[in-house]
Amino acid sequence: MKIEKVIDGHLHIEAFSGEEGYFIDSFEKYRDDIGIRSYNICAIPHIKSGPDSISSAANNIQCAFYKIAHPDVFAHACLEHFGVVIPEKLEEGFDYVTQYKELMEIGFDGIKMLEGKPDYHKRIGKNLLHPELMRFYSEVEKNKTHLVFHVNDPIEFWDPALATPDRIKIGWYYGDGSFATHEELYRQAEAILEKNPNIAITFAHFYFCGEKPEKLQALFDKYPNLNVDITPGTEMYFSFENNHDFYREFFIKNSNRISVGTDGTHPWPARFPIWCMDRLYRFITTDEVNPTFDDKPLTGLKLPDEAAENILYKNFERRVSVNPKPINKAALKAYIDKYLPTITAENTVQEIKKLAQKYLD
Repeated sequence: MKIEKVIDGHLHIEAFSGEEGYFIDSFEKYRDDIGIRSYNICAIPHIKSGPDSISSAANNIQCAFYKIAHPDVFAHACLEHFGVVIPEKLEEGFDYVTQYKELMEIGFDGIKMLEGKPDYHKRIGKNLLHPELMRFYSEVEKNKTHLVFHVNDPIEFWDPALATPDRIKIGWYYGDGSFATHEELYRQAEAILEKNPNIAITFAHFYFCGEKPEKLQALFDKYPNLNVDITPGTEMYFSFENNHDFYREFFIKNSNRISVGTDGTHPWPARFPIWCMDRLYRFITTDEVNPTFDDKPLTGLKLPDEAAENILYKNFERRVSVNPKPINKAALKAYIDKYLPTITAENTVQEIKKLAQKYLD
């Protein structure tokens, strides 16, 4: 199956090496196998501390080197929090607006935020409305920069009746009182929209609104640049299947507000994004019934061509660009010089130095 125009808007790199080899080549099998045009690597804001932790800055640097090696690939950078709760005032030169300007000068195509995911949100101090972040959102809105924003998680992750030992072990239980509630995370995210109504946000994972599409519709009606992706989160697809006819009309009506992504992640094997994009493409363009997440059947929506093209690539191009920005090597070198001393994992430091010798000298 070849789907030459599709752009996967939501992938990650979390290590230097893995089953698919070195990270520079991590998604080549995926692209070659299924034939998509391009994809977007989203850096992840790493907020764990410790000597072996990869930092957000290090992940940004990885993504920038990936873009140098693959000039036809997009990348969204992330903010560096230095492993601590956001202080009242950030250190001069490391505030979020300065970071944002540095990342845009390097040549990133947008910003990825995971700070609305409950565990990350807890770590930064439970406040997406921190004054330093509010200044950052204003800059993003002013400059029409695209923001991919993960806010919330499936609501069942707060339910103590579903808190099995396995779920607790992998961090999928937020009902112990130490995390913000599902409702509070929505409140904060929507306060950002209220303050910055023209900001170009794509809420990841359908904004976890599979069971409440009326909420999402109200936001679409109010905010002209709001978008969502249908990157799994599997629970949304169960909602789509259970309300097939409704959701077909919803997708047609809002086809200029929805994008695709797989959440494929290096160092995990390429077979997942290959399988996932195949299923997403069939879901959007055919009326086939295929086994999908948890092997449950999913009936395709068979959207009209215009709606399907919007979701598969045109919405991403409208909000980001038709072509990726090139990397400014001088700006990347300056960023490495500034942030390398903040990276505590020595193996990461050495990998970055080797990459700089190869790509920047």
